[in-house]
Amino acid sequence: MSEPGNGRRPFVSARVSASGNGRGRRRSARPPLLEAVDGRRSGAGRLIDGSDSRPPLTPKLAVRVAVIGTFALAMFAIIFFRLWFLQVLSGSSYLAQAQANQVRTIAIPAERGDILDRSGGILVDSREAAALELSPQQLPVPLKTVAQLLAPPAADERIYRQLDRILGMSPRPIPCHVDLATKTLRELGYSGAHPQDRRLPQIPCLVAQQLALQPYGNVTLSSPVPQAIQFYIGEHQNQLPGVILQQVYQRQYPQGSLAAQVLGYTGRINSSEIKLPQFKGYSPNAVIGQSGLEWTYNRWLQGTDGSEQVQVNALGQPTRILKTIPPRQGLTLKTSIDAAVQRVGERALAYSIAQNPPADGGAFVAMNPLNGQIYAMGSWPTYDPSVFTKPLTLARYNQLFGPGSGDPLLNRAIQSAGPTGSTFKLITATAALESGRWSPYETYDDTGCFHEGPICLHNAGHVANGVINMVTAIKVSDDVFFYNLGALLNSNSPQGGPLQAWAARYGLGQYTGVDLPGEAKGVVPSPGWWDEMNRLERQCDNLTHPTAQFPNHPRHKLPPGGCGIASLIPWTYGDNVNAAVGQGDDQVTPMQLAVAYAAMANDGTVVTPHVGEDIQTADGTVLQRIDPPPKRHLHFNPVDRATIMAGLRAAASQPGGTSADVFGNFPEQVYGKTGTAQYINGGVEVDTAWYACFVPPSATSKPIVVVVTVEKGGFGAVAAAPVAREILSQWFFGKPGKFTPGSSKTL
Repeated sequence: MSEPGNGRRPFVSARVSASGNGRGRRRSARPPLLEAVDGRRSGAGRLIDGSDSRPPLTPKLAVRVAVIGTFALAMFAIIFFRLWFLQVLSGSSYLAQAQANQVRTIAIPAERGDILDRSGGILVDSREAAALELSPQQLPVPLKTVAQLLAPPAADERIYRQLDRILGMSPRPIPCHVDLATKTLRELGYSGAHPQDRRLPQIPCLVAQQLALQPYGNVTLSSPVPQAIQFYIGEHQNQLPGVILQQVYQRQYPQGSLAAQVLGYTGRINSSEIKLPQFKGYSPNAVIGQSGLEWTYNRWLQGTDGSEQVQVNALGQPTRILKTIPPRQGLTLKTSIDAAVQRVGERALAYSIAQNPPADGGAFVAMNPLNGQIYAMGSWPTYDPSVFTKPLTLARYNQLFGPGSGDPLLNRAIQSAGPTGSTFKLITATAALESGRWSPYETYDDTGCFHEGPICLHNAGHVANGVINMVTAIKVSDDVFFYNLGALLNSNSPQGGPLQAWAARYGLGQYTGVDLPGEAKGVVPSPGWWDEMNRLERQCDNLTHPTAQFPNHPRHKLPPGGCGIASLIPWTYGDNVNAAVGQGDDQVTPMQLAVAYAAMANDGTVVTPHVGEDIQTADGTVLQRIDPPPKRHLHFNPVDRATIMAGLRAAASQPGGTSADVFGNFPEQVYGKTGTAQYINGGVEVDTAWYACFVPPSATSKPIVVVVTVEKGGFGAVAAAPVAREILSQWFFGKPGKFTPGSSKTL
């Protein structure tokens, strides 16, 4: 059929049944002739013959398609591989991490190694104890501001009140002094101002004060903890956030305060120490050595902490142990300390201080002159190191170690330097003889006065000893004789003359290298040192405000010499005269003097003193011996050395010798020298007693050198020599004997 009148080709279509059932597929009934016309494009973009009208792909386009396809395929491969890795290979790992909130890791502290005396007796060991600790950062309201220390939030307050009931403490406020420095606050991350004095309940006060002393880690509230409290804390752990029951090892001191400054004490690591290379990787709650041998040998004594992974339920209660890494105990340090000699020395020193007012401090050293092993080293006043094993309030700390305590933490044997009086004459005699400025056979007429310009310098008691030689001058400690040597040895060279050179060779003005921290270097004055002090004085005088170099400078310009560093007077031979008799600006420690006298005793070897003898395992197997080499060897002229030795022996044994009434009847051959150092204390002249002596290897199979000083104790023969005698008596005969003061009053 067609539609008349429109002039168009009729559209032909028909439905053809494929099955005769009236149902079929739609087919085109278009005649083939109409499909093949002249090959022109139809409106659908295809040629009438059905072929594609687009031109074939160019090579450039094909490359682009290939690159894009390859990139897309690679991306899909990476994504697929990553999904496979996460799902298949790492699935168990992520599952474990997802369950990590059900696992608690508990640190197991290692037992610290023991410290033994030379015979294997225990000086320091450890015992296991339970400690109740508070973690400031795990409280309901983590501690972040100073205000929280002084006025705890309600949630934290509830924890404090619960702890009050558990520990039997009173919740009533008490006077609490909190001394938190600005630097400490910054290190803690705290902000805001704080009043230093406030009334606080015991536990908040304890938290504040311990953070002031050790602003890092947990706060120990009680140790040891009774078992009943341990059980209660364990059952109510989920109700006490921030409260930790920790098994720890506490240091024990079976000998009490014996050798306290030598042994040192331990304490929790602080924010400054944890930044040091030797403590890299340490826990913020690690307990480390803080002084003495505990500090020096910490790396061996420390041990390695272990850990325990515990599975807990939703209430935070442990259900089972998953993994345990056992701790490794620290190694044992065996020392050269003779506990009996140490005990006798400390008792004798304390007795001498009590018998010679206004004496208020002192120190002693007993050492092997051949290898530097220290048999005993004591300092007074002393302290009980066990006080650091328990929580220590600031008030208690100040009571024990604050102003007026006498600085018991100070090891005066190595950390306190001062003039040594006539014990320094060993160095002066050596310098004079070895430099050729004086002969062993030369004499000097002591008229009782040495003229330093218009000033007359006298012997003690204004005695005149007449014509004397070196041996006699040492025996009677003739100051006028040694004043003369000081003048002969003077030099205006910046380094000084023979006196300064020999002092340096003996080890004065230098670190001895003893294996204890905080050693003082001391001073041997010279023209160069004097000029430097004057320069610093002028620099300080001209300031108008404090600086890092002069923090205590007042905020105004000072008159010349106002800082008190130096007098601004040039060096003169009079300064060398003073130095020759151990006065003036000489600054020597007892340890340095012991090393110097040991060099005379052993014929020239400057030993390196040490307390450690070896490092052992717990069963006594020696892993490392401690035997540092000597510093140097001094070459004495045999006649010069014999002259000095004769003078030292005469001083301790012959009538008229400065310590003969102390050692004249002593069975061993003692070589000794008294010293009395004068200095001004608060406008009053006071005398510090010194005594240095030895029994040389040539006279015994048990050689020993002993140095004793008693601050403000008066004359050396009266206060210091008797302590040395008791030490020698114990060393040689196993008992101290009677305290025997001398009568000589020489300087």
